Amino acid sequence: MNSALQKKFHLLACCSLLSLILLCALWEMLLAPLHTGGSWMVLKIIPLLLPLRGVLKHDNYTMQWSSMLIWLYFTEGIVRATSDKAALSAMLGWAETALSLLFFFGCILYLRPYKKAAKALAKSKNG
Repeated sequence: MNSALQKKFHLLACCSLLSLILLCALWEMLLAPLHTGGSWMVLKIIPLLLPLRGVLKHDNYTMQWSSMLIWLYFTEGIVRATSDKAALSAMLGWAETALSLLFFFGCILYLRPYKKAAKALAKSKNG
């Protein structure tokens, strides 16, 4: 994979993570909070802040574990998109789902060349 394409996948991961953080904060504080005036659910952005620095700095290990963490947000997005009665909240759930998928695929496709190189190195050491 060429490095220009890999940079685009990293940019996709970074932009989708930042967008997801912003979406979750706005959702629970302004757009459609569970309670009038904001909700403690805004604290759900804290786990997203943990990998932010590593993702922005191209840290492969951080991108690996955060690609698993993101499935929690995918799940929440699906649940809220299909169960929230308010139309805006349901749309925000679908947006959370989409951003989670974009982040996951951005990470996985960014990491693909590194995984191939690691497998080739391990194979050469064993063979």
